[in-house]
Amino acid sequence: MPDDDAIARDAAEEESALSHPAVAPDATAAYGEHPDQVIDFYAPRRTPRGGDGAPTPLVIALHGGAWRAPYDRWHLTPFVDFLARRGFAVANVEYRRGSSLPVQGSRGPVAGRWPETFDDVAAALDALPGLVREHLPVADTRRTVITGHSAGGQLALWAASRHVLPADSAWHAPYPAGLRGVVALAPIADFAVAEKLDVCGGAARQLLGSSGEFEARRKQADPVLLLPTGIATTLVQGRDDIVVPHAVSESYAEAAGRAGEVVGLTLLEDVGHFPLIDPAADACAVVAEEIAQLAF
Repeated sequence: MPDDDAIARDAAEEESALSHPAVAPDATAAYGEHPDQVIDFYAPRRTPRGGDGAPTPLVIALHGGAWRAPYDRWHLTPFVDFLARRGFAVANVEYRRGSSLPVQGSRGPVAGRWPETFDDVAAALDALPGLVREHLPVADTRRTVITGHSAGGQLALWAASRHVLPADSAWHAPYPAGLRGVVALAPIADFAVAEKLDVCGGAARQLLGSSGEFEARRKQADPVLLLPTGIATTLVQGRDDIVVPHAVSESYAEAAGRAGEVVGLTLLEDVGHFPLIDPAADACAVVAEEIAQLAF
């Protein structure tokens, strides 16, 4: 169990990350009929690296929040704006999450929807090239990096691994995603380890269902079981994270190595869960640089 100092530091980091005002997008487009099936687009706020007037790399962003309804894309918009001010074009994806009401035996709102959460991420990624051409033409979809924080990190890793899914899966993609890479931030990247550590109050089990469902559905949802992907992947993790401990990321990186794939793991000292998406924190600049390393 984390000590009182660690809990207090985590609370302060969360308060800082969530203290920034939400930033409105330049455009919004729907990829489905549900109100949560939308993507917000942010044009680069300055000339991208190189300054030659060429189209700028695209970052696809997936927010975290344990796949739970109270946490939507708006809390990620200061981070998204930070990337736009670094010269990236950004697509901030919303998706369906769990109910706002707690379920019996849970410690809060239920995490995620099966299969809708995954339906939405797959549909959003499939629709993005056409929507970008219409709403964010400055973006170069040939230089796309996907990033996500916490539960969004899991979804980013999963989106990059759809070609690894069984051919009969509804989410299977016949070819690898056209991505330069993945930068997953404190991702829930190994559901079994996350369950042992009770990450986010058992959110992974809520997402997938009861014991039998959990093990069966892991084969289609757990990033650690969908390796190798053949797509450049970097994990960025705070060493002092008590929300999603670094053991989860380390387990994914080790599994990738066993599968013959090298996954970068950047462990940041004296950093917890939330500074990775906090524009006021030095860790956020490290994240932007990791994205740039893959995008440019």
